[in-house]
Amino acid sequence: MNTLKITIAAFIFLGCVTAGAVEKTEINFAFIGATDGNAYDGVAQGIHEANLQGRFLGQNYTLHEFSADNMDAIDPGVFIALIVATNADDVRQAGNRFKDHAVLNVAVHDDALRNECSSNLLHVIPSGRMLADAEAQWLQKSPDAGVTASGWHPDFVKFAARDLNKRFKKRFSRPMDQYAWAGWAAVKMTSDSVARKDLTDPAGLLQYLKTGLSFDGQKGLDMDFRDTGQLRQLLLMVDPAGDLVGEAPVRGVVAPDDVDSLGLASCYN
Repeated sequence: MNTLKITIAAFIFLGCVTAGAVEKTEINFAFIGATDGNAYDGVAQGIHEANLQGRFLGQNYTLHEFSADNMDAIDPGVFIALIVATNADDVRQAGNRFKDHAVLNVAVHDDALRNECSSNLLHVIPSGRMLADAEAQWLQKSPDAGVTASGWHPDFVKFAARDLNKRFKKRFSRPMDQYAWAGWAAVKMTSDSVARKDLTDPAGLLQYLKTGLSFDGQKGLDMDFRDTGQLRQLLLMVDPAGDLVGEAPVRGVVAPDDVDSLGLASCYN
């Protein structure tokens, strides 16, 4: 009797495993840009980590690469979202061609793209004005200090950033910069949304990213998108030697959680 029970249990288990395998959901990303840059490596890191999680959820994530002059090859019915790491014209073109999809910009700081307030362009990389505002805040606090602002730094350790930097460096043998972080974050916020909200259609995902997202991204603040399409986020301040020296919003100049002090806060400003 015990042997019979064990056999039946084994068949049930194998049946569940087989059913899970059959019902696996395929999630495809289209990447537009060079495959030898940091942004692409960040995206690849995100895909790898999404699949580690997806094994337990019946989800499989795949990355498909395209050049900017080969957008005709992108079948919109295949992809959940597009990630672009080229230039402003390509980001704009992708947004115009794939209106029902989230087009995630991970490399272009151009303020004009944000000012256009496109309905489906989501800018994970900080804008030029955000970076400039962060530097201006720092100079209000320390007038003699020359610094530059960045969306990420390999020496950032708070909020589990240390672990993310370690994972990236172990995989690619180089430090994570702001473009690699933006690529990783684009996949992470998307795959988390798919997993938590069971969002597998592009239009539904786009709407959720625009209106329902709350993303940590190892920066400590819950991040979401402005109506400009820009991701609200903390920035990191770097001295001329390349060392991490602080964060923006700059405490003592503005409230440390006032991320809307960086860049264009709204299309309606």
